Amino acid sequence: MSELTDFRKSKDEFFATDERSPLTPEQRKNFRSLEYYAENPQLRFAVALDEFPDQEKEPTEIITSMGDSSTQTRWGKFSFSVDGQDVSLTVFRSFDGDDFFLPFADSTSGSETYGAGRYLDIVPLRDGRYLIDFNYAYNPYCAYNPHWSCPIPPPGNRLKVAILAGEKSFTGGEAHWAVLSPTTAWSPALLLRPSLGTWPRPLWGGLRCYR
Repeated sequence: MSELTDFRKSKDEFFATDERSPLTPEQRKNFRSLEYYAENPQLRFAVALDEFPDQEKEPTEIITSMGDSSTQTRWGKFSFSVDGQDVSLTVFRSFDGDDFFLPFADSTSGSETYGAGRYLDIVPLRDGRYLIDFNYAYNPYCAYNPHWSCPIPPPGNRLKVAILAGEKSFTGGEAHWAVLSPTTAWSPALLLRPSLGTWPRPLWGGLRCYR
């Protein structure tokens, strides 16, 4: 069993049985597993962080799935290539911790994957770069249950390329996200979530969202 397969099996078990699961008790009765793309090594990258100058690390507002907002700092960006297309993603950082937040959407959002976008944990590497592994991309909790409020990826993190990796749309419940204005300013929520190497995996991303 690969590390990714084991990760997904453990997550499915958490969703099905744990009282901290984002699923309602009724949803858990019929839950079998989440849906995922097959593992794709081509969507795993080691990338240097292009950190913004201090004067550009500005607080930004983000809209959540319930329409409220919160503030966090634009910290830098990652640039790499997917299927021959150059892409970049802005990473954000909380005021009271060292954790990074990387929300994104892509051309599968709203069809094969959750319409509001997905999240990704980034892992620091020994050589100073970061691991961006889209095979671990996952849905915010509002994808499973409309009572959760979660940050929506900002317009600059909406890729035109298809990211055919990670978690697919959830079909076992009522998803929800706010109607978004194109003039709205964005930033991730103030919710602390460390990188994949240190954050408490049993929460499976729940630290991004609240209800």
